[in-house]
Amino acid sequence: MHKEVAPPFTGGRPVENRAGLTLRRVREDLLVCISGVGKVNAALAAQLLIDQFQVQALWNAGVAGCFQPLPVGTLISATACVQHDLDIFGDPPGQVPVLDQVFLPCAAPEEAAARLEVAGLPCATGVVATGDWFGRDFQRARHIREQFGALVCDMEAGAAAQVCLRSQVPFHCLKVVSDHLDHPTQYDQYQNNLPAAVAGLNRALEVLLREV
Repeated sequence: MHKEVAPPFTGGRPVENRAGLTLRRVREDLLVCISGVGKVNAALAAQLLIDQFQVQALWNAGVAGCFQPLPVGTLISATACVQHDLDIFGDPPGQVPVLDQVFLPCAAPEEAAARLEVAGLPCATGVVATGDWFGRDFQRARHIREQFGALVCDMEAGAAAQVCLRSQVPFHCLKVVSDHLDHPTQYDQYQNNLPAAVAGLNRALEVLLREV
């Protein structure tokens, strides 16, 4: 979302693209794309970046609801993504057709977490559960946590991970806790914590995507 992007990733120059996405070239080696909410938008953006711009790696970043009592603002370097709303053909829940995998691996999660720790930004690692669903259902949240061992939940990462895996492009994922999926006022948490969470997320991305 536009509100998840903060300096230093809001500058650069606009880049035209076939899908009408908000896309900016922040550096010659760095494109920033705002995909929009949900799995289809995320998959469309990932495939366009791969096809039209031949990206060498793709990072997905954003806020996420947390299944565990981690402090708001905690950074999460994803070890894998799972699509919690996939349940078809009698396959195991979350199994992606063609790939025949439930857990879609992310590239170098421990390395990213270590770099953030060195920079003074504490970071956990764990599984991101993705689906076209925004919390506010305690029973469903508990089921997702128990079924997949997920640490946080979002609406985009798993779809982008699927595209990258099919295209053999390294996929990295960084999330920041904005709310807790078992909290009685989860949506209020999300709204109130969003600005600070986004600021922390973009500071972390600046470390990880620093020009070398």
